[in-house]
Amino acid sequence: MSTTTDSAETAAPHAARKVDQLLTHYGESHRNERNEAIHFVAIPLIILSLVGMLYYVHPFIAYVLIAASMVYYARLSIPFLLAMAAVSVLAVALVKAMGELVLPISVAIFVGSWIAQFVGHRIEGKKPSFFEDLQYLLVGPLFVLSKLFEKLGFRW
Repeated sequence: MSTTTDSAETAAPHAARKVDQLLTHYGESHRNERNEAIHFVAIPLIILSLVGMLYYVHPFIAYVLIAASMVYYARLSIPFLLAMAAVSVLAVALVKAMGELVLPISVAIFVGSWIAQFVGHRIEGKKPSFFEDLQYLLVGPLFVLSKLFEKLGFRW
């Protein structure tokens, strides 16, 4: 074997984009189909509930959280940034439609979705990635989008 080939093979994982590395690591604790299915429902609901609770406190706080997360996503991938921007616009629209019930609805969704997430990880037999690094709270939505993008044949 050539040492050039060996070097290229060992260097390849380090050459991967940060977003790909994050998604690969996140995926390691999300291989069970039931856990994945739970996450595909619960993660978007958690986003909605967070926007709702923050919007209830003050709309500006919700918008600041959304803007900060968009900066994070922009640093990882423009397609993910655009998709998450669309998700955020939809979340704000749904929160506004909740009207005066935004807080109780958001709290119920938040609690129920997190319970579901932990049940999924119990099924999986692995702890959530964010226990290692809080940035995985922002990677979760990208994991869901990456699976959707894959089905659509879209590369991020």
